[in-house]
Amino acid sequence: MPVPRQVPTWARRLAASGLASAYEWVTELGAIGPDHPRARRFGQFGEGSLLAFPPGAVYNEQWIRIGNRSIIGPRVSLTAGMAPGQQMVTNPVVSIGDRTLIGRGSHIVGHFHIDIGDDIQTGPYVYITDQNHGYRDPGTPIGAQPPEDAPVTVGSGSWLGTGVVVLPGSVIGRNVVVGAGSVVTGELPDHCVAVGAPARVVKRYHPDRGWQAVRG
Repeated sequence: MPVPRQVPTWARRLAASGLASAYEWVTELGAIGPDHPRARRFGQFGEGSLLAFPPGAVYNEQWIRIGNRSIIGPRVSLTAGMAPGQQMVTNPVVSIGDRTLIGRGSHIVGHFHIDIGDDIQTGPYVYITDQNHGYRDPGTPIGAQPPEDAPVTVGSGSWLGTGVVVLPGSVIGRNVVVGAGSVVTGELPDHCVAVGAPARVVKRYHPDRGWQAVRG
């Protein structure tokens, strides 16, 4: 039985360097900017914005608007509707403002209306949707029942930590911090910190007293 040949250390280092350079080149070449042909599919693709490579699922772009100087991280799914080619009842279905950063691996899945404001940052693997399964009829499988839509708003200047889930009907105010792993199901006021599942306010900012813990 032949003995496997040992690859010299210098050869391994050279190969690793070459692979790293090739991946960096592919990543740069594969990114979508305002001048990329695919950017023309979007309802709006603002100046200086970037859809990083590799993307996740991205379809029905004509119902999606991206503002200026925003970055959509790698492997982010950004969709309107359930399948490519679906006709939507609102326009835009997904709106992302200016100077907003969506962390890698996140999912923004719109069906009715998701409004993400300016100067927002999210950690990786955030999930935002405006549609949920209906379950009114206990005798029908939930997956076969009509879905229920409710618009979602994420206010400008907010931060969503890693793994945050934002469910239909949620309204997040301006300059809000949502802690990692939290599940937002309702309304969070401006200038607050919220954590948990469901997310609850644990701190609020008062102009005369600064940041104060919320008891209870």
